[in-house]
Amino acid sequence: MNDTLHIEGTVEEIIFKNDETGYTVLDLNAGGELITVVGEIGDTDVGEGLILEGNYETHIRFGTQFKAEYCEKKLPSTAVNIEKYLSSGAIKGIGKSLARKIVRTFGDDTLDILEHNTQRLREIKGISKSKCDEIAEEAKKSFSLRLLTSYLLQYDIKPKFAVMTYKKFGTDAEKLVRLNPYILCGDTIELDFKKADSIAKSLGIEPNSEKRIIAGMQYVLKANASAGHTCVPLEKLIEFSAKFLSIPLKDSVKSYTHALKENELCEYTKGEKLYSFLPDYYYAEKFIADRIHILKDFSNPENADFDLMIDIEEEENNIKYGDLQREAIKSAVSQSLTVITGGPGTGKTTALNAIISILEKKGDKILLTAPTGRAAKRMSDLTEREAKTIHRLLEVVFSKEGKLTFAHNENNPLDCDVLIIDEMSMVDVLLFESLLRALRLGCKLIMVGDGDQLPSVGAGNLLNDIINSGIVPTVRLKEIFRQAKQSCIITNAHKIVSGEYPDLTKKDNDFFFFQRHDYQQAVQLIVDLVKTRLPNAYGYSPTDDIQILTPSRKGITGTIELNKKMQEELNPPDISKPEHKGFIYTYRQGDKVMQTKNNYDIPWKKDDEQGTGIFNGDIGKIIKMDKLSCIAEIDFDGRIAIYPYDTLSQVDLAYAVTVHKSQGCEFEAVIMPVTEGFEKLSYRNLLYTAVTRAKKLMILVGSEKKIYSMVDNNKRTKRYTCLKHMLLNN
Repeated sequence: MNDTLHIEGTVEEIIFKNDETGYTVLDLNAGGELITVVGEIGDTDVGEGLILEGNYETHIRFGTQFKAEYCEKKLPSTAVNIEKYLSSGAIKGIGKSLARKIVRTFGDDTLDILEHNTQRLREIKGISKSKCDEIAEEAKKSFSLRLLTSYLLQYDIKPKFAVMTYKKFGTDAEKLVRLNPYILCGDTIELDFKKADSIAKSLGIEPNSEKRIIAGMQYVLKANASAGHTCVPLEKLIEFSAKFLSIPLKDSVKSYTHALKENELCEYTKGEKLYSFLPDYYYAEKFIADRIHILKDFSNPENADFDLMIDIEEEENNIKYGDLQREAIKSAVSQSLTVITGGPGTGKTTALNAIISILEKKGDKILLTAPTGRAAKRMSDLTEREAKTIHRLLEVVFSKEGKLTFAHNENNPLDCDVLIIDEMSMVDVLLFESLLRALRLGCKLIMVGDGDQLPSVGAGNLLNDIINSGIVPTVRLKEIFRQAKQSCIITNAHKIVSGEYPDLTKKDNDFFFFQRHDYQQAVQLIVDLVKTRLPNAYGYSPTDDIQILTPSRKGITGTIELNKKMQEELNPPDISKPEHKGFIYTYRQGDKVMQTKNNYDIPWKKDDEQGTGIFNGDIGKIIKMDKLSCIAEIDFDGRIAIYPYDTLSQVDLAYAVTVHKSQGCEFEAVIMPVTEGFEKLSYRNLLYTAVTRAKKLMILVGSEKKIYSMVDNNKRTKRYTCLKHMLLNN
């Protein structure tokens, strides 16, 4: 940029520093002038020299600041600044008093000695050999991280990636990156492949280098995993990778063969086709298939009089179970594994409560879980028992390398006789693998979900693969009960999933259709419904009770444009509301937001409870934004989470969300635009999933023709997986 400014100076004071992201606020002494600097500067300390590029900006509260876009660091060279630097705690184990002694002894050569000849510290009275060794180790860490940060900054790679790389590889990190920059694309770091590729190019690594090709293939498979595929047909991977990397096909084949030998990729034969996996997904599907067979065979079906038990439940609760409900209850309490599936109004919850009651009377310890916070809360409300998210149940912990693990596993299984999972359609294969690892072999597993809904946001088609394999006893509830038949939401949902057109004519129930062929008119009606008409008619809160669902992120009726429009209407700019401008959205205090990826590091508090981790699909509200510390506080159903501004890119505004992202949630009222366009997303189970998210009111706005075409299109989203085949061929 032509208007980028260049300043140099010495760090005078650190006002704020986020060690995880490198975001820093500091005062810089630039030739006697004190300048407040903000930006992702990384690990820096008082006395250090900085060369910065960026621009001045004026903040309404904090005045003029220099926003650094590029930072080059220079360790202090004079004794005065070296003493300031060491006194600030730059090297663990050296405080103010010791810093003074060291600098008085070695002067301007102090940092050179700390880096290359630390044993000379023993010349200073009072420094023992053990203290000297301790300082030497800390100095090595400090210099290594700084060098790595500076090295990566040359390629415009943010300090947070340097921190993650250092955590994973330690003091050899820079050397390893120079040997193979593609290690930056691996687990826990996950730098974009193109960034790593630019480093490799500058280091002279050839385009047909094996390490480049294998990293490129892994990148392609990761991109496919993000789209829901656990694997990809081999020929597609080879062809696409060769095209993506601009290399001959033979080089792609040769590197793939090497990757298999080194277990950097995995392969599975399904029928006559070969499928390629990232190792995590291959071992997850294989473990799930193996463990389901073991669980199924481990305990024999019980032979108690379950009909009598069910009769007792009917009498005690003054209820009459349907034939399929009785079958579901009997299967769940007698078998080691059971799937109960069915649409809204078919009595899944009623059957589930009977199952829990019977098992508790038998003395079994039961744990309840669901994939999301909202789904777990709903499960708790319906069963009147505690339900936890799967992540909370397994207890998230991290390895020394920063990799996600769970406290509960084969060596520390969950303390239960029965585990019941709700909203099973939302569970992906990696999470289910972890859950199965935490189950004792004698534990009963009951999986409840709606197989007609969209598959999980994460990779896999878990519930349908299990059902379609026929390996696990499955009961599909079909009968809509009398009370549920009074709801047009429920009756229309069943019509849609059966391929029948919903009734769009009724105006006196809970399901409404407004025909609007013009996009702008459709948007304006949605705004009026959310902002005025529904709050006035039903007393709904525009943000807490009403949710706009849309098939796509793109277009006039996509989430991005609708969110901007709804923010403008419901939470407009105000001098009293701090805000932060992101790449797509401006985030403002009071905004409704949704987390868009699993982040296990985000700290949160809820009353006296503390924890970490906010997960894909969690919906919250920004309750505070602090411009000085550049931190936002977001309330996720009582959990107050802390977000440095640079992590706000992980949340979207959530006045409107995609149908995929709404899975596991229920809302008092749902409004969905069904306008022409988004052909790839115009299919039956997407419309069905949207309709089943509404508890009391469902409104469709758009084209009758579009609704009918969605019902007619029963082409489900194709996902490449091998789990069903593995289950059948175990």
